[in-house]
Amino acid sequence: MPSLDLNLLTALDALLDECSVSAAARRLGLSTSAMSRTLSRLRDVLGDPVLVPAGRAMVATPHALAIAEQVRALHSEVRAVLRPPPLVDIKTLRRDFTLRANEAFVLRHAARLSASVAAAAPGVRLRFAAKPDKDIRPLRDSTVDLDIGVIPGDAGELRAQTLYHDVFVGVVRTGHPLLDAPVTPERYVAWDHVVSSKKGRFTGPVDDALTALNLSRRISIIVPSFPTVIAVAAMSDLIGLAPRAFCQTGCQAGPETEIFGLPVATPQITISQIWHPRMDADAGHRWLRAMVFEAFR
Repeated sequence: MPSLDLNLLTALDALLDECSVSAAARRLGLSTSAMSRTLSRLRDVLGDPVLVPAGRAMVATPHALAIAEQVRALHSEVRAVLRPPPLVDIKTLRRDFTLRANEAFVLRHAARLSASVAAAAPGVRLRFAAKPDKDIRPLRDSTVDLDIGVIPGDAGELRAQTLYHDVFVGVVRTGHPLLDAPVTPERYVAWDHVVSSKKGRFTGPVDDALTALNLSRRISIIVPSFPTVIAVAAMSDLIGLAPRAFCQTGCQAGPETEIFGLPVATPQITISQIWHPRMDADAGHRWLRAMVFEAFR
């Protein structure tokens, strides 16, 4: 219906309610001449005069009277539909949100984040889902409300907000001989290593940097998560690799492990919260994003 003009519905409702062109014009903030032109358009659309002179006033035609209640109801419904979503009272919000994050993130932040959420919105529950990969389909089909991590290369239409920046550090057991002297690239590659890789890769940015120095390290174990990296490093002479922020919480890298700066430069890690644009204006989702962002500010 390319010729449909909902402004005509607003004008018709005002005209039938006021039975006056000038009064309807004042009600809608229009000039009398503009309202007269609108009345002419309504007469053409409806095939009915709508309002006709009766002495110094105007009266509605039988057809106009017959549709008056329907016009009023339709106008009210249209106004209800074409207005921004109502504000949400967070304290009374009852909703479950699914966040996808890796195990390291959950261990480090889930308790603090859930406590903040519970204090502000007792009816909101958080569900942390496993993150076996960076597949964006769960965000597109609403299986996941919010994804925490590195923005995938095929992010497409997804929205993202940076939470914090991080770097990788080395992890070794307390008393490891590597820390008896400055950690040089040559001393670093002299030991076997344990790394985390969901895809089972034996190389990464550290290896690229070592290759530029004509060096290489031997990765003897690949594990699925950073907590496992730290656990293995704590019980062996293997050198682990994990994000600095995760290791500095005081609970993952405990007294049995120590961290050190890598002897080669690696790219900075940008951790973001990622969501689908369908949730941009959703009041509850906007509040959740603000809570997550505030937790890292």
